[in-house]
Amino acid sequence: MRIDRLLCELNIGSRSQVKELLKAGQVTVDGIIVKKADTQVDERKVYIQYRGKEYRYQPFVYFLMNKPAGVITATRDEKEKTVLDLFKEQYQQMHRGELTGIPVQDIFPVGRLDKDTVGLLLLTNDGGLAHDLLSPKKHVEKRYYVRTDKVLSERMLEQLEKGVDIGEKELTLPSKVEKESQNTCFITITEGKYHQVKRMFAAVGLQVTYLKRISMGGLTLDDELKEGQIRELTEEEVNELYA
Repeated sequence: MRIDRLLCELNIGSRSQVKELLKAGQVTVDGIIVKKADTQVDERKVYIQYRGKEYRYQPFVYFLMNKPAGVITATRDEKEKTVLDLFKEQYQQMHRGELTGIPVQDIFPVGRLDKDTVGLLLLTNDGGLAHDLLSPKKHVEKRYYVRTDKVLSERMLEQLEKGVDIGEKELTLPSKVEKESQNTCFITITEGKYHQVKRMFAAVGLQVTYLKRISMGGLTLDDELKEGQIRELTEEEVNELYA
């Protein structure tokens, strides 16, 4: 990869900015100053040094967010605060106000949580993994904690587990429901239709008053990760998502 492109991938600057940095001798590759923008380097092996910090190229990055209410699941919006806005804030807090080292412009949320829904949200630039996790054919399990406005009857739970009519061509696929109290439960679904959980409960006469995603595939929300916080996935967690 050309060194100027690699620096852009690392979010060190725009194409024109990194060319100026290179000309000024502010970038070293494995300890050697490189000034030519078209210098070819093996991005998988080299160490980049800039402003006293060292960077390694990662083709894909994976972050877990405990999404809070009031933030929309999007990469940009002119009026509302997005999960990517929140991600940038959190990343900067963790890295002394900088966004360098990761391809911020390519990161996106995998799937969608409503504005008032909280919990697990995966952010990555790995389009292949995102496709697999969201593909209806893959039947990836998603588990939610649900609070309702009325008592959950056994008949309602049975209906939810068998599948209900939410206005689509077919009933929802069978789900798993674990009742916790009179008006709280955990539900696991393998689809990802628009507002699906809320529509499923509405179909049996209930309104969802609180909704939190607990897990998706092999990824589970940390108990210690507070709402609004992010952390990078471990290698084991990434491998589990691919399993």
